[in-house]
Amino acid sequence: MWEMSIDSIRVSLTNYQRVVILKVKGSDRYLPIWIGANEADAIALKLQDLSVPRPLTHDLLGSVIASLGAEVSHILVSDLSDDTFYAKIVLSHNGGRTEIDSRPSDAIALAVRTQAPIYANESVVDKASVRMDQETGKATLTEDSADQPQDREPSEEELKRLSAFTDFIDSLDLEDLGEGDRPQRHSH
Repeated sequence: MWEMSIDSIRVSLTNYQRVVILKVKGSDRYLPIWIGANEADAIALKLQDLSVPRPLTHDLLGSVIASLGAEVSHILVSDLSDDTFYAKIVLSHNGGRTEIDSRPSDAIALAVRTQAPIYANESVVDKASVRMDQETGKATLTEDSADQPQDREPSEEELKRLSAFTDFIDSLDLEDLGEGDRPQRHSH
């Protein structure tokens, strides 16, 4: 598993859909995930440390989990199938562990409220991440198979298949990217 951080939330200027961009910690690899407007707002509100007069759904979920004596251990972007990402909310309770199926957007909104770490399975990062060339600003698909070059320009078919790339790549602000060391890999 790779430890992730939330790099940004972007809005597509063509269709006003939102994409959350996760970054592999200590790396130049980014994982874009389409999310709904409500979830984008819920994540952004918490990241900007803004308060609302009444609890939002993700605040309520965090309160219910805590009231039951459990805590969010971490969330995991666990799979990618047919352009759909899947996630799990991992709870610790009474010395045990429970995994709950979730949309990544809801899991991320809960993680920012509970300060739980965010992880992604290596297979998801391998399938859907992009690298940003800091000199050119161009994105390249990342591939780890021996018969493919490590970094290359994506084909039209791949851009359609992984449609989240097409709207946000040009809007990434490379000035905000920090110099990182090595990615942090954790196993749970």
